[in-house]
Amino acid sequence: MSAVQETIRRRQHEVSRIVRWPRHWALLALPVPVVGYILSMLAAYAGLAGWELWRTPLRGWDVVLFAALMTCGAVCVEATRRLGQPSGVSRDLLSAWWLPVVLLLPPLYALIAPALLGLLLYLRVRRGPVYRRVFSSAALGLAGACASILFRTLAPVAPQAPATGWLIYPGPQGWFVRPQQAGIAVCCAVVFGVLNTCLVAVAAWLAEPDGRLGDMLWDRERILLDLTETCVGILVTIACALSPLLLVVALPPVILLQRSLMHQQLKAAARTDAKTGLLNAATWQREADAEITRALRRGEPVALLLADVDHFKKVNDTHGHLVGDIVLRGLASELRQQVREADIVGRFGGEEFVILLSKTAPGEALRIAERLRRGVGVVQVLAGEATIGVTISIGAAVLGVHGRDLLELLAAADLALYRAKETGRDRVCLSEPTDAARQR
Repeated sequence: MSAVQETIRRRQHEVSRIVRWPRHWALLALPVPVVGYILSMLAAYAGLAGWELWRTPLRGWDVVLFAALMTCGAVCVEATRRLGQPSGVSRDLLSAWWLPVVLLLPPLYALIAPALLGLLLYLRVRRGPVYRRVFSSAALGLAGACASILFRTLAPVAPQAPATGWLIYPGPQGWFVRPQQAGIAVCCAVVFGVLNTCLVAVAAWLAEPDGRLGDMLWDRERILLDLTETCVGILVTIACALSPLLLVVALPPVILLQRSLMHQQLKAAARTDAKTGLLNAATWQREADAEITRALRRGEPVALLLADVDHFKKVNDTHGHLVGDIVLRGLASELRQQVREADIVGRFGGEEFVILLSKTAPGEALRIAERLRRGVGVVQVLAGEATIGVTISIGAAVLGVHGRDLLELLAAADLALYRAKETGRDRVCLSEPTDAARQR
């Protein structure tokens, strides 16, 4: 057996071994730094929960308010189950019930709340491996406990309990007679969201160290969702401060907002390719067809680029399909960064990508294609001890020169791509009259 064959056999064995791990034990297949980080988080959560359990007395009012908030959270979980939570939906409004726990109750309850709702969410919805749900609950619990401790340190509004020093339920006077109380509450709510995001982002970065930590922390859409969740949580907290009976009034709007949020996420998931985050083929075709119709009506130039990764099968055979997926994500990110916001980028299938360049003449299209080819050529993906680099071949076609609709442009670009492959790969070819003759 040659060295190459032995490498292929070993990689295939490693991938199959990972895939065969039972779903409940998938944690053992993660990289060692990720496993260590998750276990350290769980240890910190268990230690802090034990400490707070020892020092926090149980008061009847605290237990009643906590039970009411958890009941509202359980109703939202049931609504999630009935609506369905398929792949691609990752955000909900359960923080609307965690935040009042953080701001109105001792830190012990902030540690317990995510664990209870997380367990219920797993039992009723069953999404993802167990370790992800446990880690998410631990991160939320630690972030909530820190925010709760900070809030009680900065904003004492009631006499301290003699046994523990923690505050009792402040009531409406503490929230509305002292204006600074609301400002501190908002700041602590932001701290809660920021800390939870950072804890989760570190785990994602350890799992994929080649990725940009900033992208894992926030993007524009994620920030808007975080602000929405914080505002809803603050409103529910104020309602609780006035009277826990107002939870009955707050619950229906939260469920409707959750439904709307899930609907928007489902629409976004239906538009994108799961592996690369680009538009999927069907969505790209719809948007490209609409753009071409507008360009024909306005007399504007449009170019189409069809890119294919050279020798991608060799990457999969040598390093495994999991590494191949990482390469595709890296290429997709590079392509998206190299074009304008108005350009339409999608994954056309397999290792093929397609870009529609609006208001782009033939000469400019070739310059952009060359920039893309060079940019992809310097992308390096780490896979264990190996560094993987790939190249792409690009076929280009221009509206009005090589076709009058999307299908004609795709056919012309595909023939140009075939010619780029035939003449040595890692190059750009513009569709030529001979291609049109071959197409007919």
